[in-house]
Amino acid sequence: MGNKHVGVGIGLVIGALALQIPASAAAGDSGLDIRSQAGSPGSTVTVSTEACGEDVDYGKGESEVAGAFHLFEGERKGVLTGQFTVPEGTEATSDTVTVKCPPRIKLTDSYSLTERRPNGAVEAGFGDTDSTAAQLALGGALIAAGAAGWLVRARSRSHANRT
Repeated sequence: MGNKHVGVGIGLVIGALALQIPASAAAGDSGLDIRSQAGSPGSTVTVSTEACGEDVDYGKGESEVAGAFHLFEGERKGVLTGQFTVPEGTEATSDTVTVKCPPRIKLTDSYSLTERRPNGAVEAGFGDTDSTAAQLALGGALIAAGAAGWLVRARSRSHANRT
């Protein structure tokens, strides 16, 4: 009877996973790979695709915010790669990229833009990022206190087991 329940459970898990396959396959269906370091004004965006075929070594691209750019054969045969820079002062929240390559292949995809690129250290609300000596001392003291507490507990347990 236990094997029957295990078989039903395995069947349900496989069925649930099978239902997820079409959704994940449709999620990245554009054929474009858009990579942006920061996705903000002034950053460089790299666009690559394998959808044009192995015999194509040139393509034209256009970004709504940055304008036209060219794609050339990359490090691998059949992969076209191009770059453009998002102009400073861009206030859009997303950008749509269109790539055209022969024979009559047109690919379109979008990516998100952020307001600005981070500059400097990240402040997490625990004082100034330039003076870390106090933070290191406090962290060391907390670790030492934790180690001392563990040592006291371990020693008291060993004495309790002897009697």
